Amino acid sequence: MKSYELQSGDHMPALGLGTWQAEPGEVGRAVREAIRIGYRHFDCAPAYRNEAEIGAALNAAIGDGEVSREELWITSKLWNSDHLRDDVKPALEKTLADLQTHYLDLYLVHWPIAFKPGIDFPTGPEDYLSLEEAPLAATWAGMEEVLEAGLCRNIGVSNFTESKINRLLEAGQQMPAVNQIELHPLFQQKDLLQWCGNHGIVLTAYSPLGSGGRPEEMRNPDEPRPLEHPVIRKIASKHDFGPAQVLISWAIQRGTSVIPKAVRDEHLRANFEAAGLELDDEDMAAINALDNEEPGSQERIVTGDFFCPPGSPYTTAWLWA
Repeated sequence: MKSYELQSGDHMPALGLGTWQAEPGEVGRAVREAIRIGYRHFDCAPAYRNEAEIGAALNAAIGDGEVSREELWITSKLWNSDHLRDDVKPALEKTLADLQTHYLDLYLVHWPIAFKPGIDFPTGPEDYLSLEEAPLAATWAGMEEVLEAGLCRNIGVSNFTESKINRLLEAGQQMPAVNQIELHPLFQQKDLLQWCGNHGIVLTAYSPLGSGGRPEEMRNPDEPRPLEHPVIRKIASKHDFGPAQVLISWAIQRGTSVIPKAVRDEHLRANFEAAGLELDDEDMAAINALDNEEPGSQERIVTGDFFCPPGSPYTTAWLWA
Protein backbone atom coordinates (compact mmCIF):
# COMPACT_ATOMS: atom_id res chain seq x y z
CA MET A 1 0.00 0.00 0.00
CA LYS A 2 1.35 3.40 -1.00
CA SER A 3 1.73 5.89 1.83
CA TYR A 4 2.52 9.57 2.24
CA GLU A 5 5.18 10.86 4.60
CA LEU A 6 3.93 13.70 6.78
CA GLN A 7 6.02 16.46 8.32
CA SER A 8 6.44 14.37 11.48
CA GLY A 9 7.97 11.50 9.53
CA ASP A 10 4.87 9.35 10.04
CA HIS A 11 3.50 7.56 6.99
CA MET A 12 -0.23 7.76 6.28
CA PRO A 13 -1.66 4.99 4.05
CA ALA A 14 -2.94 6.37 0.77
CA LEU A 15 -6.25 4.51 1.01
CA GLY A 16 -8.49 4.71 4.04
CA LEU A 17 -12.02 3.66 4.90
CA GLY A 18 -14.42 6.58 5.19
CA THR A 19 -17.09 6.15 7.87
CA TRP A 20 -19.42 9.10 7.21
CA GLN A 21 -22.96 7.77 6.66
CA ALA A 22 -21.95 4.27 7.80
CA GLU A 23 -24.97 3.32 9.86
CA PRO A 24 -24.90 1.97 13.43
CA GLY A 25 -25.08 -1.78 13.34
CA GLU A 26 -23.18 -2.01 10.05
CA VAL A 27 -20.11 0.16 10.53
CA GLY A 28 -18.50 -2.10 13.15
CA ARG A 29 -18.85 -5.17 10.94
CA ALA A 30 -17.49 -3.21 7.98
CA VAL A 31 -14.43 -2.12 9.98
CA ARG A 32 -13.68 -5.70 11.02
CA GLU A 33 -13.99 -6.94 7.45
CA ALA A 34 -11.88 -4.05 6.18
CA ILE A 35 -9.08 -5.02 8.56
CA ARG A 36 -9.21 -8.61 7.31
CA ILE A 37 -9.00 -7.35 3.70
CA GLY A 38 -5.96 -5.23 4.54
CA TYR A 39 -7.19 -1.72 5.37
CA ARG A 40 -5.17 0.04 8.05
CA HIS A 41 -6.39 3.63 7.67
CA PHE A 42 -9.75 4.59 9.19
CA ASP A 43 -11.28 8.05 8.93
CA CYS A 44 -13.67 8.93 11.75
CA ALA A 45 -15.39 11.91 13.37
CA PRO A 46 -17.71 12.42 16.36
CA ALA A 47 -20.15 14.15 14.01
CA TYR A 48 -20.66 10.80 12.27
CA ARG A 49 -22.15 9.41 15.50
CA ASN A 50 -20.54 6.01 15.16
CA GLU A 51 -17.14 6.31 16.85
CA ALA A 52 -18.08 4.10 19.80
CA GLU A 53 -19.03 1.23 17.47
CA ILE A 54 -15.87 1.75 15.43
CA GLY A 55 -13.79 1.76 18.60
CA ALA A 56 -15.32 -1.51 19.74
CA ALA A 57 -14.56 -3.10 16.36
CA LEU A 58 -10.96 -1.86 16.33
CA ASN A 59 -10.41 -3.02 19.90
CA ALA A 60 -11.87 -6.45 19.12
CA ALA A 61 -9.61 -6.81 16.08
CA ILE A 62 -6.58 -5.90 18.17
CA GLY A 63 -7.68 -8.27 20.93
CA ASP A 64 -8.11 -11.11 18.44
CA GLY A 65 -4.61 -10.58 17.06
CA GLU A 66 -5.78 -9.47 13.60
CA VAL A 67 -3.85 -6.20 13.80
CA SER A 68 -1.82 -4.18 16.29
CA ARG A 69 -2.55 -0.60 17.27
CA GLU A 70 0.80 0.41 15.79
CA GLU A 71 -0.28 -0.90 12.37
CA LEU A 72 -3.43 1.24 12.36
CA TRP A 73 -3.84 4.82 11.21
CA ILE A 74 -6.80 6.39 12.99
CA THR A 75 -8.02 9.87 12.07
CA SER A 76 -10.74 11.84 13.83
CA LYS A 77 -11.93 15.43 13.87
CA LEU A 78 -12.77 18.30 16.18
CA TRP A 79 -16.43 19.20 15.82
CA ASN A 80 -17.64 22.77 15.42
CA SER A 81 -19.04 22.96 18.96
CA ASP A 82 -15.57 22.57 20.48
CA HIS A 83 -13.62 25.38 18.82
CA LEU A 84 -12.89 27.32 21.99
CA ARG A 85 -9.27 26.69 22.97
CA ASP A 86 -10.09 25.09 26.32
CA ASP A 87 -12.66 22.75 24.72
CA VAL A 88 -10.26 21.06 22.30
CA LYS A 89 -8.64 18.69 24.78
CA PRO A 90 -11.90 17.46 26.40
CA ALA A 91 -13.35 16.86 22.93
CA LEU A 92 -10.33 14.79 21.92
CA GLU A 93 -10.42 12.85 25.19
CA LYS A 94 -14.05 11.91 24.48
CA THR A 95 -13.09 10.71 21.00
CA LEU A 96 -10.19 8.68 22.41
CA ALA A 97 -12.53 7.02 24.90
CA ASP A 98 -15.06 6.20 22.17
CA LEU A 99 -12.39 4.85 19.81
CA GLN A 100 -10.73 2.93 22.67
CA THR A 101 -7.25 4.21 21.93
CA HIS A 102 -4.70 6.29 23.84
CA TYR A 103 -3.80 8.48 20.86
CA LEU A 104 -4.87 9.43 17.35
CA ASP A 105 -2.55 9.32 14.38
CA LEU A 106 -4.23 12.42 12.97
CA TYR A 107 -6.64 14.98 14.45
CA LEU A 108 -8.32 17.49 12.15
CA VAL A 109 -10.35 20.66 12.63
CA HIS A 110 -13.49 19.45 10.85
CA TRP A 111 -14.71 22.85 9.55
CA PRO A 112 -13.55 26.47 9.93
CA ILE A 113 -16.95 27.23 11.50
CA ALA A 114 -17.80 27.46 15.22
CA PHE A 115 -20.97 26.65 17.14
CA LYS A 116 -21.69 27.49 20.73
CA PRO A 117 -20.54 24.76 23.15
CA GLY A 118 -23.04 21.93 23.45
CA ILE A 119 -24.71 22.64 20.08
CA ASP A 120 -24.67 19.51 17.94
CA PHE A 121 -26.14 21.30 14.93
CA PRO A 122 -27.57 24.83 14.86
CA THR A 123 -31.27 25.47 14.66
CA GLY A 124 -30.86 29.24 14.38
CA PRO A 125 -28.31 32.06 14.13
CA GLU A 126 -28.04 32.26 17.92
CA ASP A 127 -26.35 28.84 17.97
CA TYR A 128 -23.19 30.06 16.20
CA LEU A 129 -20.01 31.67 17.44
CA SER A 130 -18.45 34.28 15.20
CA LEU A 131 -14.77 34.30 14.29
CA GLU A 132 -14.32 37.12 16.78
CA GLU A 133 -15.76 34.91 19.55
CA ALA A 134 -13.91 31.77 18.44
CA PRO A 135 -10.87 32.78 16.38
CA LEU A 136 -9.39 30.07 14.19
CA ALA A 137 -5.96 30.84 15.63
CA ALA A 138 -7.21 30.07 19.16
CA THR A 139 -8.70 26.78 17.98
CA TRP A 140 -5.39 25.92 16.35
CA ALA A 141 -3.55 26.76 19.57
CA GLY A 142 -5.71 24.16 21.31
CA MET A 143 -4.81 21.66 18.58
CA GLU A 144 -1.12 22.37 19.10
CA GLU A 145 -1.56 21.76 22.82
CA VAL A 146 -3.04 18.28 22.36
CA LEU A 147 -0.27 17.48 19.90
CA GLU A 148 2.33 18.54 22.46
CA ALA A 149 0.54 16.46 25.11
CA GLY A 150 0.88 13.32 22.97
CA LEU A 151 -2.86 12.77 22.55
CA CYS A 152 -2.36 12.80 18.79
CA ARG A 153 0.68 12.40 16.56
CA ASN A 154 -0.30 14.83 13.81
CA ILE A 155 -2.77 17.68 13.45
CA GLY A 156 -4.45 19.11 10.41
CA VAL A 157 -7.60 20.65 8.99
CA SER A 158 -10.58 19.82 6.83
CA ASN A 159 -12.52 22.07 4.45
CA PHE A 160 -9.86 24.79 4.70
CA THR A 161 -8.82 27.06 1.86
CA GLU A 162 -5.38 28.58 1.41
CA SER A 163 -6.44 31.83 3.07
CA LYS A 164 -7.76 30.05 6.16
CA ILE A 165 -4.62 27.96 6.53
CA ASN A 166 -2.63 31.18 6.33
CA ARG A 167 -4.80 32.61 9.10
CA LEU A 168 -3.83 29.68 11.34
CA LEU A 169 -0.16 30.22 10.64
CA GLU A 170 -0.26 33.88 11.64
CA ALA A 171 -0.23 32.81 15.29
CA GLY A 172 0.49 29.08 15.20
CA GLN A 173 3.77 27.25 15.23
CA GLN A 174 2.74 23.99 13.58
CA MET A 175 1.91 23.68 9.88
CA PRO A 176 -1.16 21.45 9.28
CA ALA A 177 0.01 18.01 8.22
CA VAL A 178 -3.13 17.25 6.18
CA ASN A 179 -6.03 19.13 4.64
CA GLN A 180 -9.07 16.91 3.99
CA ILE A 181 -11.26 18.37 1.25
CA GLU A 182 -13.73 17.41 -1.46
CA LEU A 183 -11.78 16.07 -4.44
CA HIS A 184 -12.85 14.10 -7.50
CA PRO A 185 -12.37 14.48 -11.28
CA LEU A 186 -15.28 16.91 -11.53
CA PHE A 187 -13.86 19.07 -8.72
CA GLN A 188 -10.09 18.72 -8.86
CA GLN A 189 -8.93 21.81 -6.90
CA LYS A 190 -5.64 21.87 -8.77
CA ASP A 191 -4.48 25.22 -7.35
CA LEU A 192 -5.03 24.12 -3.75
CA LEU A 193 -3.35 20.78 -4.47
CA GLN A 194 -0.27 22.60 -5.75
CA TRP A 195 -0.25 25.15 -2.91
CA CYS A 196 -0.56 22.49 -0.21
CA GLY A 197 2.14 20.40 -1.88
CA ASN A 198 4.47 23.38 -1.89
CA HIS A 199 3.91 23.76 1.86
CA GLY A 200 4.29 20.10 2.80
CA ILE A 201 0.56 19.54 3.39
CA VAL A 202 -0.91 16.26 2.16
CA LEU A 203 -4.42 16.42 0.71
CA THR A 204 -6.99 13.77 1.55
CA ALA A 205 -9.93 13.41 -0.83
CA TYR A 206 -13.38 13.04 0.69
CA SER A 207 -16.45 12.26 -1.42
CA PRO A 208 -14.09 10.83 -4.07
CA LEU A 209 -16.91 8.85 -5.67
CA GLY A 210 -19.46 11.67 -5.55
CA SER A 211 -21.10 10.89 -2.20
CA GLY A 212 -24.25 9.59 -3.83
CA GLY A 213 -25.63 8.23 -0.56
CA ARG A 214 -25.89 11.60 1.18
CA PRO A 215 -29.18 12.57 2.85
CA GLU A 216 -31.71 13.94 0.41
CA GLU A 217 -31.74 17.38 2.07
CA MET A 218 -28.03 17.70 1.28
CA ARG A 219 -28.39 16.78 -2.39
CA ASN A 220 -28.74 18.87 -5.53
CA PRO A 221 -30.49 17.20 -8.49
CA ASP A 222 -27.95 18.81 -10.83
CA GLU A 223 -24.83 18.02 -8.81
CA PRO A 224 -21.79 16.36 -10.47
CA ARG A 225 -21.85 12.55 -10.64
CA PRO A 226 -18.28 11.31 -11.16
CA LEU A 227 -19.28 7.63 -11.26
CA GLU A 228 -21.56 8.28 -14.23
CA HIS A 229 -19.24 10.46 -16.31
CA PRO A 230 -18.66 8.94 -19.78
CA VAL A 231 -14.88 9.46 -19.61
CA ILE A 232 -14.69 7.54 -16.31
CA ARG A 233 -16.90 4.76 -17.69
CA LYS A 234 -14.85 4.51 -20.90
CA ILE A 235 -11.60 4.13 -18.95
CA ALA A 236 -13.22 1.58 -16.64
CA SER A 237 -14.35 -0.48 -19.63
CA LYS A 238 -10.93 -0.23 -21.24
CA HIS A 239 -9.21 -1.82 -18.22
CA ASP A 240 -12.09 -3.98 -16.97
CA PHE A 241 -12.15 -1.87 -13.80
CA GLY A 242 -15.20 -0.56 -12.01
CA PRO A 243 -15.83 3.20 -12.28
CA ALA A 244 -15.18 3.57 -8.54
CA GLN A 245 -11.82 1.88 -8.99
CA VAL A 246 -10.88 4.38 -11.69
CA LEU A 247 -11.73 7.28 -9.39
CA ILE A 248 -9.73 5.84 -6.48
CA SER A 249 -6.72 4.98 -8.62
CA TRP A 250 -6.73 8.49 -10.17
CA ALA A 251 -6.84 10.12 -6.72
CA ILE A 252 -3.84 8.15 -5.48
CA GLN A 253 -1.82 8.55 -8.66
CA ARG A 254 -2.20 12.33 -8.50
CA GLY A 255 -0.67 12.31 -5.02
CA THR A 256 -3.62 12.49 -2.65
CA SER A 257 -4.91 10.06 -0.08
CA VAL A 258 -8.50 8.95 -0.50
CA ILE A 259 -11.19 7.72 1.91
CA PRO A 260 -14.17 6.18 0.08
CA LYS A 261 -16.95 4.97 2.32
CA ALA A 262 -18.08 1.35 1.92
CA VAL A 263 -19.89 -1.20 4.07
CA ARG A 264 -20.63 -4.03 1.61
CA ASP A 265 -17.89 -6.66 1.37
CA GLU A 266 -17.63 -6.51 -2.41
CA HIS A 267 -17.20 -2.73 -2.35
CA LEU A 268 -14.62 -2.93 0.44
CA ARG A 269 -12.58 -5.42 -1.60
CA ALA A 270 -12.92 -3.57 -4.91
CA ASN A 271 -11.90 -0.25 -3.35
CA PHE A 272 -8.89 -1.85 -1.67
CA GLU A 273 -7.80 -3.47 -4.92
CA ALA A 274 -8.06 -0.09 -6.66
CA ALA A 275 -5.12 1.19 -4.63
CA GLY A 276 -2.92 -1.25 -6.55
CA LEU A 277 -4.29 -0.55 -10.01
CA GLU A 278 -2.47 1.66 -12.49
CA LEU A 279 -4.00 4.07 -14.99
CA ASP A 280 -1.83 4.88 -17.99
CA ASP A 281 -0.74 8.37 -19.04
CA GLU A 282 -3.56 8.62 -21.56
CA ASP A 283 -6.12 7.80 -18.86
CA MET A 284 -4.69 10.34 -16.43
CA ALA A 285 -4.59 13.04 -19.10
CA ALA A 286 -8.21 12.37 -20.07
CA ILE A 287 -9.37 12.60 -16.46
CA ASN A 288 -7.27 15.66 -15.70
CA ALA A 289 -8.79 17.37 -18.75
CA LEU A 290 -12.24 17.15 -17.16
CA ASP A 291 -11.16 20.21 -15.19
CA ASN A 292 -11.48 22.16 -18.44
CA GLU A 293 -14.97 21.09 -19.40
CA GLU A 294 -17.90 23.40 -20.04
CA PRO A 295 -18.61 26.14 -17.45
CA GLY A 296 -20.41 24.81 -14.40
CA SER A 297 -18.82 21.37 -14.52
CA GLN A 298 -16.44 22.18 -11.67
CA GLU A 299 -18.90 22.44 -8.82
CA ARG A 300 -18.85 21.33 -5.22
CA ILE A 301 -21.04 18.49 -4.08
CA VAL A 302 -20.67 19.39 -0.39
CA THR A 303 -21.38 23.13 -0.54
CA GLY A 304 -21.48 23.91 3.18
CA ASP A 305 -24.62 25.97 2.67
CA PHE A 306 -26.22 24.11 5.59
CA PHE A 307 -23.95 26.24 7.83
CA CYS A 308 -24.98 29.50 6.19
CA PRO A 309 -28.69 30.17 6.76
CA PRO A 310 -29.96 33.76 7.04
CA GLY A 311 -28.47 35.38 10.13
CA SER A 312 -25.48 33.03 10.35
CA PRO A 313 -22.12 34.79 10.79
CA TYR A 314 -20.84 32.62 7.93
CA THR A 315 -21.53 32.62 4.20
CA THR A 316 -20.53 30.16 1.50
CA ALA A 317 -18.62 32.98 -0.21
CA TRP A 318 -16.51 33.38 2.93
CA LEU A 319 -16.24 29.63 3.52
CA TRP A 320 -14.62 28.91 0.16
CA ALA A 321 -12.87 32.26 -0.36
